[in-house]
Amino acid sequence: MRITFIIPLLLFYHSISAQRLNNNSFTKVNSSYDELNPVVSPDGKQLYITIANHPSNVGGKKDQGDVWISMLGSDNQWSAPVHAGNSINNGSFNGVAGFSTDGNEMYLLNHYGDAGTQSRTQGIAVSRREGNGWSKPQNIPIPYFQNKSNALTGHVLGDQSVFVFSAETYGSRGVEDIYATLKGADGKWTEPKNLGSIINTQFQELSPSLSADGKTLYFSSNGRKGSGSFDIYSSTRLDDTWINWSTPVNMGSPFNSEGRELNYRTFEQIGYALYSSTKNSDGYGDIKVFAFDEPFRQDTVKEVSPTPVAIIETPREETKDKQVTIHGKVNNTKTGESIDAKVYFNAPDNNYPVNATTANGYSVKIPSTSDYVVRIEASGYVSTMEKLDIHTYEMSELEMNFKLQPVEVGTTVNLKDVLFEQGKTNLLAQSYPELDLVVSFLKANPTVKIELTGHTDNRGIPGQNVKLSQARVDKVKSYLVAKGIQSKRISGKGYGGSKPIASNDSEETRLFNRRVEFVIKKM
Repeated sequence: MRITFIIPLLLFYHSISAQRLNNNSFTKVNSSYDELNPVVSPDGKQLYITIANHPSNVGGKKDQGDVWISMLGSDNQWSAPVHAGNSINNGSFNGVAGFSTDGNEMYLLNHYGDAGTQSRTQGIAVSRREGNGWSKPQNIPIPYFQNKSNALTGHVLGDQSVFVFSAETYGSRGVEDIYATLKGADGKWTEPKNLGSIINTQFQELSPSLSADGKTLYFSSNGRKGSGSFDIYSSTRLDDTWINWSTPVNMGSPFNSEGRELNYRTFEQIGYALYSSTKNSDGYGDIKVFAFDEPFRQDTVKEVSPTPVAIIETPREETKDKQVTIHGKVNNTKTGESIDAKVYFNAPDNNYPVNATTANGYSVKIPSTSDYVVRIEASGYVSTMEKLDIHTYEMSELEMNFKLQPVEVGTTVNLKDVLFEQGKTNLLAQSYPELDLVVSFLKANPTVKIELTGHTDNRGIPGQNVKLSQARVDKVKSYLVAKGIQSKRISGKGYGGSKPIASNDSEETRLFNRRVEFVIKKM
């Protein structure tokens, strides 16, 4: 089988065209703040970027990112960016997902409330050109769209047929996974589809984008053999299912470094690609350019064998002690702010506790020859846990960021690892670590009362589903009481299949409806 590759051809153009536009063109754009998500208007004259934690953002220094605009001068220099205004910026993360081919519609990575307030819904929005400005964004509904991550990253193609995005949501294999939603002939968007295990790992896959023809996916990941914390990869879509992809290829030099590379996107119509990198920066992201000598056209791509492809993953020399440095931050799911927390990396033969601080996060070196259960705890927050398997990964550094929900009335916690035998109330052995975490949380917060809720998918007889979900709730409550939690602190109700959080049309999504949650009812 022969596969069409785009990236090798772009590399051949690099040395020819770099004189036309280079990284010096962004001297006025890059600053001591974090520059992310560069998107160029179709005419090539405006650059839209997201700047995080800038004091002039709507939410000030704590704001995760606002959209800013830069203009291209006749000297090939981008001007100092100007804040894009409150119509397309609010207190949460804001970014541009893409433009329509004619440049008259701009897609935004957010939903918007009234008068610039944050929306209670999630998804993307569209703003339309009005003279020299943009209209109030109109929210676009996407069925079963949810993102637990602090920021939404992704790309809407110019023909407005597909939106690829990174989110922590139903079916995520680890933290953020990459999904796609398609726009139908009726103008409605489909339920998001996980791109599958070829693309997504148990770690983070971020900032996906597509080539103009929609066949090549670019994304960043910290779950593969990379040069640094996040590297850029490319993969070819093999059919129209959006789950069959070629093995992702590390794009290597000059793109990837020992730092963090995100937001790679090609702009074939004007002859270059942009991305954000911490290489040779002040520690935050700067905008970088990769230029090629002429606008890329699909009909110039020649079929080549995968074997001689120029971009390959550079083998990483194994460390003698086979250790990996894990670093990152712990954030508040509601505000996105960093918090002080305790992170425990627990292996079968040893434990590795580390403190995470608001200012610097955490960093710990652990053996890369084991599986870990990672437990994250902080005063005033609901404890959580993740699984980490790195014994098959040859990496020296890994970035892992965690999120904790604040302890407050109404907080809902999905016990994703509490599982039962099919059609029965017998707990599977893998359920106990998370149940024990709930026990620890309740003991650390002795005034908190919770309601357990049990849910099934919609198959079978509704009345029997309610009985089964209630029996499973009773089983979980019995376990918690047996571990020393007072029975009066725990209520419970089985809802059967009446409260789905995902579609019941396929087994892949039905399994997310079969769940146990708890809701904080009193403090």
